[in-house]
Amino acid sequence: MAIRGQEIVSLIKRQIEEFGGDLTLVDVGSVVQVGDGVASIQGLQGVQSNELLDFGNDVLGVAMNLESDLVGAAILGDPNAVKEGDRVRSTGQIIEVPVGESLVGRVVDPLGGPLMAKDLWELLKHGRLKLLRLTWW
Repeated sequence: MAIRGQEIVSLIKRQIEEFGGDLTLVDVGSVVQVGDGVASIQGLQGVQSNELLDFGNDVLGVAMNLESDLVGAAILGDPNAVKEGDRVRSTGQIIEVPVGESLVGRVVDPLGGPLMAKDLWELLKHGRLKLLRLTWW
């Protein structure tokens, strides 16, 4: 039994129309160099300044230096967990930190996660991290 070309085309068109999967575009790059807690990443074209980057293995970073072909990112976790050739995913989220009275006296990591007593506390809200430029006379 032979299938004609037109039948194949109509079958493919019908399958495409019935496809219900959601597509999510993600900007992905690769680490080309790591040193002193900073990763140089190639291939992240749409990344924003101060955007959180996902290195995988629960390691995050912050895009700091945006060049035409490379992105410099500060690694916010264990820098030994990031190796040359690793994939890096853009999150689209500008860095935020938890703020509120419940943080007073707490020891936290750069993103506000607890480092001592590992207890969870109620955070009032998240606020954008404001970076200040210091001027020296």
